Amino acid sequence: MVGSSSSASRTVEPQLTEALATWLPAQRWFGAKGSTVDSVQILEREVLRDEPHFAAEHLLVEVRMTQDGAVVTQTYQVPLGFRTELTDELRPWVLPVAGEVAVFDGLRDPEIIGLYGDAFASGNSTGSIEFNIVDGSSVPSGLPGRVLGAEQSNTSVILGDLLLLKLFRQVPPGVSPDVELHRALAEAGSANVAPLRGWLEAVVGGEPTTLGMIQDFAANSNEGWTAALASVREVFDSPDTPIEELPGDFARDAHRIGAAVAHVHHDLASVLGTVERSVESTAVEEILARISGVARVVPEIAQYIPAATALISRAEASNSTTVQRIHGDLHLGQVLGTPERWLLIDFEGEPAKTLAERKQMDSPLRDVAGMLRSFDYAANHLLVDQPEDPSMRERADLWAARSIAAFFDGYASVAGQDPRDEADLLRAYELDKAVYEVLYEARNRPTWLSLPMRAVERLVS
Repeated sequence: MVGSSSSASRTVEPQLTEALATWLPAQRWFGAKGSTVDSVQILEREVLRDEPHFAAEHLLVEVRMTQDGAVVTQTYQVPLGFRTELTDELRPWVLPVAGEVAVFDGLRDPEIIGLYGDAFASGNSTGSIEFNIVDGSSVPSGLPGRVLGAEQSNTSVILGDLLLLKLFRQVPPGVSPDVELHRALAEAGSANVAPLRGWLEAVVGGEPTTLGMIQDFAANSNEGWTAALASVREVFDSPDTPIEELPGDFARDAHRIGAAVAHVHHDLASVLGTVERSVESTAVEEILARISGVARVVPEIAQYIPAATALISRAEASNSTTVQRIHGDLHLGQVLGTPERWLLIDFEGEPAKTLAERKQMDSPLRDVAGMLRSFDYAANHLLVDQPEDPSMRERADLWAARSIAAFFDGYASVAGQDPRDEADLLRAYELDKAVYEVLYEARNRPTWLSLPMRAVERLVS
């Protein structure tokens, strides 16, 4: 049911829905790129603040669109701000709404971010939105807010350099695996995740649905992707120096990341259990279907289907494997290095999958494969759109091989088993990830398509 809209906004719903239909597809976190938006319906519109020249609202909207000839609907949450005067920092985030009151993405406004922190501090509900605190935890009030870095499928903001609040932009009905797995890891006493403080939820489609979560902020941390790129640049800038002699050699960090991933896998298994399952009944058999689907968008990938079939047949000959709850979308951007340890973040799983699919048990090798693809991306991203340089390519491949070997060694040192021992199954998962990347790049960054296509060719050769 739609709540009472703010009088300060003076923006009626027909204007707002038309503006959202134009604005939403252009956002980085919009999950249906390439689709045609047919209509937007506001499901909830809750007032967070209403003053003469400033208002803040929290919207849940249902987007109806046409995707590959089929009609689909997705639900998004859109915090909005309304001001009669805008700062220069807010101007890039304005919606196309005519009138004397500007409408903009509320999570770009420090004052609005602070309202969410204060709501957690009080523990009060805001209309249909509930702010829940983990037993024994608390959130201070009055913390200043700021948005954190680039957006992915969610938006993260910092409160007082103490807490991180993440709002999921697309919100399928149900409890987010990010909250679910963080609570399990807390039960296991995991040292490789930031502690969860609370979460916010509302009823969507008749189900209690996670809208976001708040946890400790890892201050003085370094994102794995950023650290890896700095290391690769050093490798290219010092072509005559052996990689292992460079100050920024990433192998040491890759080893620690591998150990952190293995610790998290162990902790998840200890709380949520494991199951022995035939390889044939895992998600491996879906890889061919994914390739066939991607071939309709990127026809040149079809030539690899026979070789992929042979690879999957070899993987299925492994008979059985152990499955459990995993991260589900692991890459270098999902790990943070602190002075003490590496942390894993963002456990919501692969955005393209349904919530039910993201909660299924799967092989830990899927997470390992995601990291391998990320090392490959980090090694080669500077070569995209550049003339082929064999010496640069060799340096990139050497960096990737060295980092991947160190990651495997770190993982095996904790897990007691080496992912390389299941080489065919691991390669099948890596191929699945590379095929996913092919579709993503074709739709979002066509000039990067050569990077995952090169990986597909290598994996099936």
